[in-house]
Amino acid sequence: MLKKTTLPAESNAHEPRLYRVVADRIQELIRNENIAAGERLPSERDLATKLSVSRASLREALIALELGGVIEVRGGSGVYVSELPEPAAADLPEAGPGPFEVLSARRLIESEIAAIAARVATDSAIDAILQAVVEMEKHHANYSSNEQADRNFHLAIARATGNSALVGSLNYLWDQRGRLWHKLKEHFQTEELRQETLKDHRRILEAIAAHDPAAARKAMRAHLERVTRTFSRG
Repeated sequence: MLKKTTLPAESNAHEPRLYRVVADRIQELIRNENIAAGERLPSERDLATKLSVSRASLREALIALELGGVIEVRGGSGVYVSELPEPAAADLPEAGPGPFEVLSARRLIESEIAAIAARVATDSAIDAILQAVVEMEKHHANYSSNEQADRNFHLAIARATGNSALVGSLNYLWDQRGRLWHKLKEHFQTEELRQETLKDHRRILEAIAAHDPAAARKAMRAHLERVTRTFSRG
């Protein structure tokens, strides 16, 4: 019987990342319950309950296992074992911070960046944010162009603060959107969600252009909370 253990609240330099801990436990479950290659794993809800972890942590772990070739996620069907895991999961790719770690940090930092931008943004800075929105709307169906326009939007807001340290911090956070992030986005991004992102960006732009810090903070936080909900619940 699989033992339920308390997972670390957060990872540090001397501990494996939380999603890797959960990934190891999923592989342990596969071995203990003799789930053969080609067989379906329990639903995400059941796995989260069985392992006593959040859906977000579970989803990150499943994506890591998919990147490692251990499982296959089939849209609308479920998660299947693609190869039997070895006792240790050392061959799993180190994909950097989990998407939800990055989103949590961005919610804290970017909400305040948006509020500062709303207070001090010049007309030219607001024009740069608008241009990024227009580019994202223009290229919303092209993944790579849309991704770059999305980054340009958030960086334009950081630049509007006039604080280069904030720009550097946001660049760092954006660079943490690694393999886990892109695989997660690949599974759960839809045209409807892309349209919602465009609406979010317009609301953020409007609040900054109106020089309304409270509205800008609220709009940015709502945007990143919506992305978090989308990726954690599907």
